[in-house]
Amino acid sequence: MSDLYPFPNARLLIFAKAPVPGQVKTRLAGRLGACGAANLYKKLLRRTLALAVSARLCPVELWCAPETRHGFFAICRREYGVRLRRQGAGDLGQRMHHALSRALAEGHHAVLLGGDCISLGAAELGEALRQLAAGPEAVLGPASDGGYVLVGLRRPCSRMFQGIVWGTATVMAATHRRLHRTGMQWAELPMGWDVDVPADLRRLRRTQAEEAVSCASPKDSVV
Repeated sequence: MSDLYPFPNARLLIFAKAPVPGQVKTRLAGRLGACGAANLYKKLLRRTLALAVSARLCPVELWCAPETRHGFFAICRREYGVRLRRQGAGDLGQRMHHALSRALAEGHHAVLLGGDCISLGAAELGEALRQLAAGPEAVLGPASDGGYVLVGLRRPCSRMFQGIVWGTATVMAATHRRLHRTGMQWAELPMGWDVDVPADLRRLRRTQAEEAVSCASPKDSVV
């Protein structure tokens, strides 16, 4: 099975929350309603899973919170053939460190991304894996909101996830400082974005409309 992938010793780890209304995409609830925001989240996650699986770069795992037992996760496992794993306890940094460390302990390079990173395509995922295979110990996909949409590691580094104020515009700058202190070499992808606030939703709709008009190969419509 492994020889079917160009990066058989890597893993793509997709982070996801159970799509419970009122608990996901809460900053979009004022525009879409709690159920509408949860439905958008499910569409974004499906798009990300379809992209990661169809790219056939390496095996894909869906890391679920708070548990793997939600019915939507079971549907994802059945439809996309991904392995379900539990994120565990702690803040976002602790959970990301746990997931990446588990994959690395099993002998795999690991790239972690969120289920709502609309700007990521197969080219970006492939480039992240190529960078890790080429030698840098880490790869980051910076986000326009000051965070990042993707992080990959060749070896565990708990310090890069400690003391970060997650969900703020300072995440990427703080991560840079921690990587400098560890002496790790890293690579960065072009700037990306995800869908968190109403301005992102407008951008998503505008981007999809432009793709449709240009007759390019658009990403799957999610709004």
